[in-house]
Amino acid sequence: MAGIQEVAELAGVSTATVSRALSGNGHVSLSTRARVAEAAEALGYVVSSNASSLATGRTRNVGVVIPFLNKWFYSSVIEGAESALLANGYDLTLYNLGGGGDERRSVFEHFLLRKRVDAVIAISLELTPAELTGLLNINKPIVGVGGPLAGVRTLSIDDVSVARLATEHLLSLGHTSIGHIGGNEQSERDFHLPTNRRVGYEAALQAAGISPDPELFQRADFTIRGGYAAGKQLFGNPRKRPSAVFAASDEMAIGTILAARDLGLRVPDDISVIGIDDHELSDFFGLTTIAQFPQLQGRKAVEILMEQLHPSLRAQGTLNTALPYELIVRSSTAMRSRTY
Repeated sequence: MAGIQEVAELAGVSTATVSRALSGNGHVSLSTRARVAEAAEALGYVVSSNASSLATGRTRNVGVVIPFLNKWFYSSVIEGAESALLANGYDLTLYNLGGGGDERRSVFEHFLLRKRVDAVIAISLELTPAELTGLLNINKPIVGVGGPLAGVRTLSIDDVSVARLATEHLLSLGHTSIGHIGGNEQSERDFHLPTNRRVGYEAALQAAGISPDPELFQRADFTIRGGYAAGKQLFGNPRKRPSAVFAASDEMAIGTILAARDLGLRVPDDISVIGIDDHELSDFFGLTTIAQFPQLQGRKAVEILMEQLHPSLRAQGTLNTALPYELIVRSSTAMRSRTY
């Protein structure tokens, strides 16, 4: 295999210029960079990641920490982050904390602190003060996705506003008896997402002059199975069956649709259903939803990391960046039936 000296000779430059041109560190003119790249390609030269790391102190590797691996939302954020990292010449190391407390301590106290990564993306994780301090003390750029982290660049969606918009959509269709399927205690642990979405739901009802009814609230675990069980409970009471349901995630909303159908109820004629996410199955089920663009979240997180790893790219933004969301109306919601 050709070495850096052969590339330098073919391109007519020094080995130091070859190193700068191929690593992206230091100034090299566009014409020289192109000539070096052509020489490297012609000789089949590949930059050694170990040598590059020793020379620059960078591994060109980003650690991504997530609470679960088997959830559509998290895998979609990772997909967006990975594509952006690859485009910038970085690898991704995934740390899944689904195993519990011991696994989490091992990741934050050992793996991330051994300087095996240049930066960290924390997805839907409310880092403890000790975890944050450990990372900040070794000068690792951090980006949080999903909620605020003290002293860290973050991306977050306004869950109260998102839930309020979902509920207002149902209210605008004439529904006044609106059930809510929210999260259970386990899903509360990071950034209190289920509570915030319930707050938005209740705020929309109160603004419309409707008192929230605790009997129209059910907890679930953000899965289709959980939404199905909660939907069965909501629809099984003939004296207080809602005409519409706002589920705090699309997976729970899909479970709700299946529960309604199994009970002989028609969606949307008898029951309107709305969720949050724009899950990959939402279109198949005709589910009205609030899209929160998880792949975009991953790409934006990488964009912010690149700003911190390469400050010359652009000026630093605000500490927290608000994420976009959008109401997508499909066939699972309709005007309230006169029978309700």
